[in-house]
Amino acid sequence: QSKLVESGGGLVQPGGSLRLSCAATGFSLEDYAIGWIRQAPGKDREGVSCISRGGDTINYVDSVKGRFTVSRDNAKNTVYLQIHSLKPEDTATYYCAAVRSHYGLCARTSDRSEYDYWGQGTHVTVSS
Repeated sequence: QSKLVESGGGLVQPGGSLRLSCAATGFSLEDYAIGWIRQAPGKDREGVSCISRGGDTINYVDSVKGRFTVSRDNAKNTVYLQIHSLKPEDTATYYCAAVRSHYGLCARTSDRSEYDYWGQGTHVTVSS
């Protein structure tokens, strides 16, 4: 079965760090741009970041610039979201999603219909 599996979430204090992973099984990520989307309780989904299939195009929402870093290792079929300086407002379920795309393209969209695959999510709680 082809799917995306996120991991790495948890409870962390403000100012802490986490690395989220998004691993693909049953298909190769090398043909796909990846988006990271989060949804906080009671709020709409928000596209946080995206990375193109070759990793040459990366985009972040303004609220995470300088704190979040997206990367990919196609050999490991995995995409990562490194998060530093976590804030309580970062508390959310984080999803990764994949869309087959051309080189150089990524769209930081939270619209699930724009993606071919969508993971089950990993929860991040930032609290003291």
